[in-house]
Amino acid sequence: MANTKQTPDSASRKPRITLLTHSYWPESSPPQRRWTALVKELSIGGWQIDVVTPVAHTPHGRRELTRRVAGRALLSQKGEYSELIRRVPYLRHGNSHAAKFIDQCFSAVLSVPLGLLTRRSDVLIVTAPSLPMLGSGYVLARLRGIPLVVEMRDAWPDLARDARLVQGKVKSLAEWAVEFVQRRADLVVTVTEGFAETLRDRGLKNVATISNGVRLETLPVLEAPALERAVFEALYLGNHGKSQRLEIAIQASALVGHSMHLHMVGHGVQRPALEKLAKELNAPVTFHDSLHGQEVMDRYASADTCVVSLRDDWKSFKTTVPSKTYEVLAIGRHVTAIVQGEAARIVEESGAGDIVPSSPEAVAELWKSLARDRGQLIRSSDSRQWVKEHADFPLLAAKYMELIQGLLEARRGPRT
Repeated sequence: MANTKQTPDSASRKPRITLLTHSYWPESSPPQRRWTALVKELSIGGWQIDVVTPVAHTPHGRRELTRRVAGRALLSQKGEYSELIRRVPYLRHGNSHAAKFIDQCFSAVLSVPLGLLTRRSDVLIVTAPSLPMLGSGYVLARLRGIPLVVEMRDAWPDLARDARLVQGKVKSLAEWAVEFVQRRADLVVTVTEGFAETLRDRGLKNVATISNGVRLETLPVLEAPALERAVFEALYLGNHGKSQRLEIAIQASALVGHSMHLHMVGHGVQRPALEKLAKELNAPVTFHDSLHGQEVMDRYASADTCVVSLRDDWKSFKTTVPSKTYEVLAIGRHVTAIVQGEAARIVEESGAGDIVPSSPEAVAELWKSLARDRGQLIRSSDSRQWVKEHADFPLLAAKYMELIQGLLEARRGPRT
């Protein structure tokens, strides 16, 4: 029988975490932004973190940074907040889904032996997607004999069904693999309450929600847009993929015409097609590469409204909230919300903007109305207050630490 008696040292020292993720600093991606923020707060709290991740190569499938910054495979590297980063090799790839998946499988397999070479930790967290990392997290946690926390940042396997990413027997195998790991995890963390409820309805009991968010103190409250302006300006900042259905915004801008301008910032598999569509429609659209730091704030400051968009024909998106939503709420810009379900509820609760159907005509009519009466663009402080109460990273990290502490205490058993 395992000895569950606590020693003074084991009861008092802060936990050590091993994190498995397919993307981390110095990359700029949703898992990187989320976990860089969480690691900072965990480090402030005295926790130690080891990160197992591929050599930085997102988003273009090749290393574009110096070796010192991107990291070398199999060598340890100190992160921004004293976390120890261990990097596995990757396979170069382009925008092909198949090539990306093969790369993810390659890095995930190598994460297991490298994970065994890291310092022994108290708990292992694996964040998905990528889905192959789920399997690696499960194997590594079992080999190490430590609790497994599975973080589902998207509604998998539901999203795979909606997107038809896999078909036939492969589809069944992918769904089985995801659900296999979810059911055997000691804790499943979702980023939306809606997907947590979906998992509970499927019989999972140990499910909690830690949403995406922002570090509020780092984001300014922007001045309201001018009440007089010749050209109405809309901004989309984020991934240009199939999930966002960004052709709606481009078609809407074409319907409004050159009394407005739509700025599209970011990258993704759909960007070439979107650029072609904008050219065909002679739409007032400018595409920009990804921006960082002050450049992002400057672009926000120039915008009258910010677009948050998810397609409405995938059921899984009723329980999905685009991570950029929280940033736009925090800075106080008006939101053009082409979303439904939980994302629409947040926009409505926070008074952040207008929820509009996923149709070019509806979006165009909203933008024309906002341009005619620019007073509608002025937001109160309610949206920022909503973020402070629900999505500020110090708050989210404290909740994460509480969940992990509870998990470890339950595993140790009652004090004797």
